[in-house]
Amino acid sequence: MLEQRSFRNILGRFTTGVVLVTAQTPAGPVGMAVNSFTSVSLDPPLIALCAASTSTTWPAIREEGGFAVTILGGQHAQLCRTFATKGADRFGEGAWDSTRAGHPIPVDGLAWLDCRITAIHQAGDHELVIAEALEGAITDDQGPLVFHAGRFAELIA
Repeated sequence: MLEQRSFRNILGRFTTGVVLVTAQTPAGPVGMAVNSFTSVSLDPPLIALCAASTSTTWPAIREEGGFAVTILGGQHAQLCRTFATKGADRFGEGAWDSTRAGHPIPVDGLAWLDCRITAIHQAGDHELVIAEALEGAITDDQGPLVFHAGRFAELIA
């Protein structure tokens, strides 16, 4: 069997974008940074993401039944680091707006989707989440936040 560290290093060579997954809960806003995000279907409009079983944030989002996804731009490296840090004040800095469903989104994200969870599948040490995109918009045209080999990188045009 492939050793866990080797597997992680190999997958780190696959360049990904980064998104924030946020929800408004009765206890307040919650959110997490995610790089395992992809489109699944255009009809109906479905997305997928993976949430670690050890996440302390994911249970609150799952309980809410829906969330917003914000696609991050190159200017969001520090915001992403904040959302990846346990115990950080994730909503304390920057300007925030909310979707019609009430989920928080940074005002300067590249695009956002408001989603409703339709299925959750156990997948090893993660949950594979399928959600329907109910609403969304493109809000900026700057370059994306890109993650490769354990660090943020820039696209060269």
